Amino acid sequence: MHTSAFGCKMSLGLLFNGLLISVLAALLWEYSKLREHAAVLQEELHMTQKTQELTQDPIDYHLALQTLHEDGTRMVCSSKMHTDRICRFDYLCYCTEGDEFVFFHSNYSIMLPNLGSRRFQPALLDMSSVEDHNTQYFNFLELPTAALKFLSKPVFVPDVTFIFNRFNPDNIMHVFHDDLLPAFYTMKLFSDLDEKARLVFMEGWGEGPHFDLYRLLSNKQPLLKEHLRDFGKLICFTKSYVGVSKMTTWYQYGFVQPQGPKANILVSGTEIRQFSKAFLVKMNITRIEEADKDASGEEESEKEEYIVLFSRLTTRLILNEGELITAMAREFQMKVFKVSLEEQSFPTIVRLVSGASMLVSMHGAQLITSLFLPRGAVVVELFPYAINPEQYSPYKTLATLPGMDLHYFSWRNMKKENSVAHPDRPWEQGGIAHLKKEEQARIMASKEVLKHLCCRNPEWLFRIYQDTLVDIPSLLQVLKEAMKSRLSFNKSKPTSKIHPGRVREAQCQTSVQATDKAQLIISWKIPWNLKYLIVKEVKYEVWIQELGENTYMPYILQQHNFTFSENIKPFTTYMVWVRCIFNSNLLGPFADVLVCKT
Repeated sequence: MHTSAFGCKMSLGLLFNGLLISVLAALLWEYSKLREHAAVLQEELHMTQKTQELTQDPIDYHLALQTLHEDGTRMVCSSKMHTDRICRFDYLCYCTEGDEFVFFHSNYSIMLPNLGSRRFQPALLDMSSVEDHNTQYFNFLELPTAALKFLSKPVFVPDVTFIFNRFNPDNIMHVFHDDLLPAFYTMKLFSDLDEKARLVFMEGWGEGPHFDLYRLLSNKQPLLKEHLRDFGKLICFTKSYVGVSKMTTWYQYGFVQPQGPKANILVSGTEIRQFSKAFLVKMNITRIEEADKDASGEEESEKEEYIVLFSRLTTRLILNEGELITAMAREFQMKVFKVSLEEQSFPTIVRLVSGASMLVSMHGAQLITSLFLPRGAVVVELFPYAINPEQYSPYKTLATLPGMDLHYFSWRNMKKENSVAHPDRPWEQGGIAHLKKEEQARIMASKEVLKHLCCRNPEWLFRIYQDTLVDIPSLLQVLKEAMKSRLSFNKSKPTSKIHPGRVREAQCQTSVQATDKAQLIISWKIPWNLKYLIVKEVKYEVWIQELGENTYMPYILQQHNFTFSENIKPFTTYMVWVRCIFNSNLLGPFADVLVCKT
């Protein structure tokens, strides 16, 4: 009896202990889960704080992380070719340790175009506006979203980001031509790439001397690749655009063929001037509007005119600069302002250039400031001995773009004795001491640098970095011719740049007079927009092609109906195209082809 009671007590004790252990285990498990949850919350709070170091825009870190896990990365791109492609991403990430962009795959990821391995031939897109340069290619690695559990917690960038490469941020010409202009118009393509967007430069350069100009594109501080490394191991951009438009570039630098204007220039002076106007506003620079009269009614010709001369302090010097300034001031009875990128701020220089009648400078990056010149101004570019101006023409190409309305002239030093070369300088400043004696002698005896590829041709570098004693009489002759062209421009009326529309209601009638004689009577109505325009000259172009033949007969007519009989055969089918032409060079589209049977 006692044994049985004792056994019962033991069973109850064991049961109680078991329950107690179970409760304690449950409490410990709950505690560990609470600690784990608290740790997660603390980590998310920490990552949120890291995000806020990048941007002041608020972000729900937990929701962003959940979206990345569930939806992965999404990509939609424009264009079929990598050279013209810009891609929009949701949740594109960048691994700072591996220096790689990462596309995370989930069941809901989007990748358009889905190129497979073709996106490595050679790349998904170009990161800069310099076309198809192998140092500017963009691609990404791919991982499943499940891999996120093994990676560092991501830092999210909630800003709309614009990611591209600057090509050469130390050179002011490259800054404008390759970066600022393309970025400015890329931002016009997408409504959310506005002044609240964040620019991210991934080429790996430091800020460079012109970083303040990049800041003008957005209200937010641009980020460099080195900045991303400071914020974490995995940076994820919630919405980003990668790549930059090439539509505004007009020059190629000779990587594949000798440098020169692009074969297919898509930008005009109108777009360049819209850009320069916007940047003048951003730099708080005001200038007199380019019109016949200013707000006070004063004639533009009565405003004070002046010349700007660029001075270089280290290389490619004008050795008689002071004498040249005096000669120009005396010849044209104008003030001459000497400016230098090394000594003055860029806005100060642009303020002077934006009102100048003439800009004179040795060949060099500083001539990109000519895009701020007023309409009708003159650009005179000076070239050292043995340098052919026709072979190095980025600024001539800019000045002569339709709608820039600038007058470009060049002067070339033809006297070897007026040049001072520097063979003992480093090679990148024209030194040739590292070359064999025979090659040095050949270069020093050359009279003109032949066409070449970029970027280390020693003869080109030797000649382009020469200092020059300018032959003032010959230069003044060029300047006088330039001023004459400027005066004639100011007196001329601007020509229309509007193209004609399609001719309307084109039709044909036929008649046969004999077995070997027939007529085509073609008529049409004027383009719809012509009745709203004042056009100096209107003509019509007609093409007539016999069915089955490869050649056609072209005609230029002034009337909008005509009877054709020459070379028109009876019982024959002809195809006819008609279009309008304004002022000999503004072509309209062809109307739908007419099929005429005689």
